[in-house]
Amino acid sequence: MLNRVHVKLPGMLELRHFKLIAAVADTGSLASASRQLHLTSSALSHQLRDAEERLGVQLFQRRQRRLLLTGSGETLLLSARRVLSEVAHAEALCRANPQDDLLRLSTGCYTVYGWLPPILGRWQAEHPRVELRIVLEATRQPLGALLNGELDLALTTDVPRQARLAQTALFTDELRLVVPEHHPLARRSHVTAQDLVSEQLLTYAAPREQLDIFTRVFWPAGLEPRRVSPVPLTEALIELVRGGIGVTALPEWMLPAQRHGLHTVRLTPRGIRRRWSAVTLASRQRPAPLTHFIQLLRERFTRKGKAGPRQPEQPRLDGMSPRIAR
Repeated sequence: MLNRVHVKLPGMLELRHFKLIAAVADTGSLASASRQLHLTSSALSHQLRDAEERLGVQLFQRRQRRLLLTGSGETLLLSARRVLSEVAHAEALCRANPQDDLLRLSTGCYTVYGWLPPILGRWQAEHPRVELRIVLEATRQPLGALLNGELDLALTTDVPRQARLAQTALFTDELRLVVPEHHPLARRSHVTAQDLVSEQLLTYAAPREQLDIFTRVFWPAGLEPRRVSPVPLTEALIELVRGGIGVTALPEWMLPAQRHGLHTVRLTPRGIRRRWSAVTLASRQRPAPLTHFIQLLRERFTRKGKAGPRQPEQPRLDGMSPRIAR
């Protein structure tokens, strides 16, 4: 079995932590901060715990249903304000000098790059003077990179509705539990968080608040898996499951055509469906190359018989999709 090895360096905070500290200090609660940051309260609670563990100090204390800064929290807030101010200044500079001869793209999943090349080829043939830049480092947080002015287009799932973002619906898929074909759970019609607590869970190497298996399966049930092993590549996740090392959560279209040794099971009785969209900043007029790229994406998923990436149960168009499980 794999053992989870996770090393945290004290004091190594990320931008998301600074945004969290400022939002909670401004609003006084995780619930209010979640609306401001467009994340769930559970995700913010885990972020706050992560920040406090990295620093080894308590940042907030609860008083009469409000979260108030501790002395350490006050000190950190001053630094957070400075950092966020610098980031906002950099964003303003980026937006003041848009480049219509450059298209910066990222997605919410590395596997998406597997079905993008045919679309990219068609687009580049018609826009040979426009540089296409795939920003791989933004793959785990494409919306944050888009809002920070680091991207022009993000392809990702379940985007919160807000005035700063413009969305074009593409397709829906369903997250499934992938297990070895002879695993006891393979005989189930569906599984719940309680069924998975004792399993060896293989996930992408990303923060838990970015993984649907936590935000939409475990955390709503108030549970955490006992054993988690982060794995960087989809291919590695699949082969480890095939070898009986553990279980993982993926949509059907990410699985190989040859599925010997694998079986998928629905997560929760109602299933975990996700809506994929092409997302841009609403405040900026889309240049012609960007508009054309989104048009090609839309055509790819509206073409009869090709409503989404390769998978047995093809994702359906947003207008025809079942209600997304929240």
